[in-house]
Amino acid sequence: MSPLPEAILAVLVPFAPLFSRPVWIHVQVLLVGAILCQGSRTVAAVLRVMGLGQVSGFCRYHRVLSRARWSGLRAAQILLGLLLAVLPETWTPAIVADETVERRKGRRIRAKGCYRDAVRSTPSQVVKCLGLKWISLTVLVRLPWCSRPWALPFLTILAPSERANRAAGRRHKTSGDWTRQAVKVVARWLGTRRWVLIGDGAYASVRLGHTVVAHRGVLISRLRLDAQLYEFPDPTAPRRRGPKPQKGVRMPALAHRVAAARHHGFRVEMPWYGGATRPVCVLSGVALWHTAGVAPLPIRWVLMVSADGDPQPAAFFSTCTALLPGVIVRAYIGRWNGEVTLEEVRRHLGVETQRQWSDQAIARTTPALFGLFSLVCLMGLRLFNTQSLTPQATAWYPKTEATFADVLAAVRRHLWAGRYFVKSTPPEAPVELPPQDWETILDQLSAAA
Repeated sequence: MSPLPEAILAVLVPFAPLFSRPVWIHVQVLLVGAILCQGSRTVAAVLRVMGLGQVSGFCRYHRVLSRARWSGLRAAQILLGLLLAVLPETWTPAIVADETVERRKGRRIRAKGCYRDAVRSTPSQVVKCLGLKWISLTVLVRLPWCSRPWALPFLTILAPSERANRAAGRRHKTSGDWTRQAVKVVARWLGTRRWVLIGDGAYASVRLGHTVVAHRGVLISRLRLDAQLYEFPDPTAPRRRGPKPQKGVRMPALAHRVAAARHHGFRVEMPWYGGATRPVCVLSGVALWHTAGVAPLPIRWVLMVSADGDPQPAAFFSTCTALLPGVIVRAYIGRWNGEVTLEEVRRHLGVETQRQWSDQAIARTTPALFGLFSLVCLMGLRLFNTQSLTPQATAWYPKTEATFADVLAAVRRHLWAGRYFVKSTPPEAPVELPPQDWETILDQLSAAA
């Protein structure tokens, strides 16, 4: 493989200690090929785009994913460190947790299960599909070419289905179990740094809240309107025998406070999805959130009702009771950037097109493609740190901000130029390419999408 450009190599070098020298050479081929490749991200497609379609030792590249010894968890830790270096030191890292289903079927894919397809389902009809469930953790990062923060993945965890665990004789772990385990790992990587975990309603759990608080974090998520909220114990109550009460009297459910929020809540223009603002009425308070078998969790709850008469109220909570209601809602809205990332990795990085069958290759390939999203953004940041990244606009689509497609195209252009065009060649001199390089370029131009 030709020497990589300096800006690209600087992003990849921190991962070199994870691999032996021969495997590291193959890893660079796979990573660069996955960036240059279009359509399916199979190992065969990667080798073709790198001009290695006729190499006799092609099986060695497959073994990088299926048999080579390297730690994906350690790679996630290194990637998190690279992403945190982009953030200002005074910022509190905001980590978004989300689930996604990779549609895959096949007798050899043991970890698959039948899940609700969130993309194809509607409020009136639930569509299920066979696939693999992944829990992705992303860091919200501000990049110079876009006004909204981007959710950059660093850790993606495979959550096998209950049927797969039962067949393998393993204890089944729910998404909440995997998330609590991930929280402990991420908190150890962050050291003494404070951080925020943001998730949708699937992560609204008292157990998860206790785990996040115990590891110097803050959990922000949606709250059910029928959640069991209690007053704090009365410190002036007469003492009785037995253990001290952990909670006071039960508070009215948030579903019964919608009218109070609309008439007595404070009105504010809240930033909403798509950069718009929305007039809402907000009612907030501090309470103990209780679930049977778990100690009550102190939270600040926020009940938000649209001032325009929208009948659908929404409730949010934070395990940090000192946060303002507007900060909590804005933080939760920021989790939508994670949904954008999930769509981008499918559209531009070929998630769901890989075709590995071994358990280890399956567990490594999808997290690698998610991590490639962050690597491409870091490469683009090094290439365009001091200059603006011009989006690829057209007459019918006047783009004002760069998207991931623009960043990926810019990185691809830099890789192709560094591979085929010599810097010492005068601008007016013709560039001569070997026949093998011409064949590689023509194959990419003529390949089916």
